[in-house]
Amino acid sequence: MATETLSTSELDAFRDSADRFIAEIDEEYYLHFSGLKETLELEQIYARHEEITRLETAKRLEGGPTELWRFACEGFLGNLTRSHQEKLAQVETELEATVDGEQIPFRMLRPATANEPDRDRRQRLEETRLRLTDEHLNPVYLDAARIDRDAVAQLGVPNYYELYKRFGFRLDELAAQCTDLLNATERLWEETGDRLFRERLGISLSDARAWDVPRLFRAPEWDKAFPSDAMLPALEATLRDLGIDLRSQENVHLDLDQRPAKSPRAFCSPIEVPDKVMLVIQPIGGRDDWEALFHEAGHTEHYANTSRDLPMEEKRLGDMAVTEGWAMLMQHLVTEPAWLNRRLDVPRASQLANEGAAALLYFVRRYCAKLLYEIEFFQADDTPAMRSRYTELLAEAYRFPAAPENYLSDIDGSFYVIGYLRSWAFEAQLRDFLRSEFGNDWFARREAGELLRELWSLGQGPTADELLRDVTGEPGS
Repeated sequence: MATETLSTSELDAFRDSADRFIAEIDEEYYLHFSGLKETLELEQIYARHEEITRLETAKRLEGGPTELWRFACEGFLGNLTRSHQEKLAQVETELEATVDGEQIPFRMLRPATANEPDRDRRQRLEETRLRLTDEHLNPVYLDAARIDRDAVAQLGVPNYYELYKRFGFRLDELAAQCTDLLNATERLWEETGDRLFRERLGISLSDARAWDVPRLFRAPEWDKAFPSDAMLPALEATLRDLGIDLRSQENVHLDLDQRPAKSPRAFCSPIEVPDKVMLVIQPIGGRDDWEALFHEAGHTEHYANTSRDLPMEEKRLGDMAVTEGWAMLMQHLVTEPAWLNRRLDVPRASQLANEGAAALLYFVRRYCAKLLYEIEFFQADDTPAMRSRYTELLAEAYRFPAAPENYLSDIDGSFYVIGYLRSWAFEAQLRDFLRSEFGNDWFARREAGELLRELWSLGQGPTADELLRDVTGEPGS
């Protein structure tokens, strides 16, 4: 017997419940990763919203609004592995490593590697992180993957890959584009990457290893140009030029306090869209840290300017390439010569811009390989066997060895990798349009700020392609 679809009133009730569920989940993640709460507790939240995560609800939403159907399916699967999410957070919080006699919290191992000039010690730090990942985290990831693989059949599809194709994800088309891009940029990356590794770390691309990458992008030689105490003032001044007073935005909450358990990376938590958006900062300094702050500020302004009159799915769900695109637009200012000349005393701004382009090439290639891997991963019957496939695909993109221990932790879920890949195309085309309309200093023009706020108000309703067509008249990515 066919499952009866939800009525209009039931859909509205689902929207309301889903909105509360996401708000509570986001607040819980904010409290934990801001260092205000030691444990991540999801079970009670799922229990309060049991109805929206039931298998029957997901089945009844099929044929309804796609974003709501997708959310219900993800809620059903997430409910089955919520204890695994809690366990992973607990292990990451409690786990400590001993390297050269020094005690280092697990979550601080990557920042420690990035800040370590001695290559041998970087190797010890990263190998310790990888060993602990394999011993303590991968068994949890593996069990969650098994549960997901078994449960997805209850949604009427053979695997996770086929489920997302039914949601309208153009996985095969994007995979072909990723393969073409990897082939087309292979020579360029070998030359550009080799030059970047040699200039910054004194090693060739082929000699590079996993423990060199955090140091490469940490770029300590630029620290004087990007001091920690100038990060927030630079962001405030940039937004002010666009007609946005960050400090007077009552719906934006800046979490600036130092806490031992606070995430070392800036992040945005849109607890209530648009009424309570948290921008969490623990300033360390350096170009990489500045980019992280400006990236999360892009998310923050997008959510904070979203119209509260939109339906839930257009405020909180939708095409994630849109919000990631706004984040990239802000992030890339940090290596934009025109912005640097206006905001900072940075020597060799053109060199910094070239290094930024090289870094972008690395990440685009990395995420292309990640998508190809995830497409195979989510069709595989033997999950542990994907360990070798991960190293093969990622090493082909990097042109140096990839760490097999990351084969489970390097998956974001929900094919979010596509959001990043499409956001880079969206941001590049949008930035070109802003330059053509408002000049190279578009980021200092109030008219540009007015346009951005108008586009931000649309939330996640239009896709990235639709936004580009409406704004530029050009086809999207």
